[in-house]
Amino acid sequence: MSEGEPLQDPTFYRSIVGALQYLTFTRPDLSYAVNTVCQYMTAPTEIHFNLVKRILRYIQGTLNYGIQFTHGPWQLQAYSDADWAGDINTRRSTTGFVVLLGHNPISWQSQKQGSVSRSSTEAEYRALANTAADLAWIRQVWLDLKVCLPQPPTIFCDNLSTLALSSNPVYHSRIKHLDTDFHFVRKRVQMNDLVVQYVPTQEQIADVFTKGLHSPIFLSHCISMRLGNPEQDPELDLRANDNNIS
Repeated sequence: MSEGEPLQDPTFYRSIVGALQYLTFTRPDLSYAVNTVCQYMTAPTEIHFNLVKRILRYIQGTLNYGIQFTHGPWQLQAYSDADWAGDINTRRSTTGFVVLLGHNPISWQSQKQGSVSRSSTEAEYRALANTAADLAWIRQVWLDLKVCLPQPPTIFCDNLSTLALSSNPVYHSRIKHLDTDFHFVRKRVQMNDLVVQYVPTQEQIADVFTKGLHSPIFLSHCISMRLGNPEQDPELDLRANDNNIS
């Protein structure tokens, strides 16, 4: 998505995108789209500005979206996912995760991975390690505040190979370049500080943070994160038009 006429006033683009970043603090559903347009701050084009306007139209149609905290179990759980080689220019993958307290989102991320992953399992495992690190930090903060969890946090992942690696005591040479991530996750699983479970792809909430989704799936995941259920046009979404992607 690098073609198009350069904007005459890129400062205006940057100011809007900068403001959108603040919205992601309470609107997890915006994280992936805003993260995408942030990648073109240096030299934005008309195509990129059209994507920004699409985000603004989506916000206009979902003004009553927002995190709605509800009563639920005192349990930390997270959904972790990765879009393998999704960037057609660099082939870097995108990590996405959301941490829930009960049913309420309290932490989330949509971010390009720092290096190119050679397989979907590698990309998913990097995402799993990032999620585990976030959970470890949250849990440590709570321990410092004398708040104890009744059971260890759970991460839901939709990649069976990644799930197997997280608990497999045998070290695989094909993932030796993931040495730190591999041992970090596996050690926490062995110490019963973390549980990794499988979730079907259609129930993987973290998909919202890794790629553009069709409206019904996107809205379903938003409802699962307790962002609300507004009456809106079911065709309203954040995906770019295919003609705008090159």
